[in-house]
Amino acid sequence: MKRNNPGYVPAAGAPLIGLWALSRREILRYLIVAPQTLLPPIVTSFLFLFIFGVSVGQNVEVGAHASSYAAFIVPGLIAMQLISGSFENTSSSLFIARWHNHIQELLLSPLSYFEMVLGLLAGGVSRGMLNALGVWLISLIFVPAAIAHPLWLLYFAVTLTVTFSCLGMMAALWANNFGMLSIWSTYVVTPLVFLGGVFTPVDMLPARVQPIVQWNPLHYLVSGVRFSVTGQTEAAPVVCVVFSGVLAVSALMVTAHLFKIGYRLRS
Repeated sequence: MKRNNPGYVPAAGAPLIGLWALSRREILRYLIVAPQTLLPPIVTSFLFLFIFGVSVGQNVEVGAHASSYAAFIVPGLIAMQLISGSFENTSSSLFIARWHNHIQELLLSPLSYFEMVLGLLAGGVSRGMLNALGVWLISLIFVPAAIAHPLWLLYFAVTLTVTFSCLGMMAALWANNFGMLSIWSTYVVTPLVFLGGVFTPVDMLPARVQPIVQWNPLHYLVSGVRFSVTGQTEAAPVVCVVFSGVLAVSALMVTAHLFKIGYRLRS
């Protein structure tokens, strides 16, 4: 019987044990296949830094945005891996659970809907942060500089991974097949990330495109990470902090509500 039902009294320590078990499963899920989940982002980021940051970047002037083009794209790559790692982990985990119908085991467990969300979040948040950590360590080869604001970077890392872990769960609940699941990452997340200032300052874009970027929510998330790493940003830091926090809380509340009403969890 679910803990949400009236009259059910869980054993002492049962909620923590169940939440820990689910979190552990989600983390082990991607650690077991680390060559497919943790290594590719590091290799890709190394190539981006070597080809664009060092080779091509020698001829690119970023003005006051950073000391060099390589230093400019490092925060963008960190933000990109925070987003993609967390989104891919929760979307694939929840969708496969629905696809193979072993989601029933989770639904029959003595976990509340919110604990289910937290357990899945553990996998997405930790994977996104490990991917970002790997990118930062690789970046030290090309840009050996200290992080300007470590605590703010931790804040943005948490809010970004929570937001996109939740969006990954929403996508997994919405999708009926793998094609529908890929729509989100291919046509929504990836374009917004690349147009969010990962590789290019807004003032270097065509004049007609700049207003569009200003309305891109990921522009403020990437700018927040860039402020944390380099101390420089294109958007006001206060706006980035508030927007990132509101987005994370909103995404978490919506996801918890979808689990509470059982949206497509049994179909």
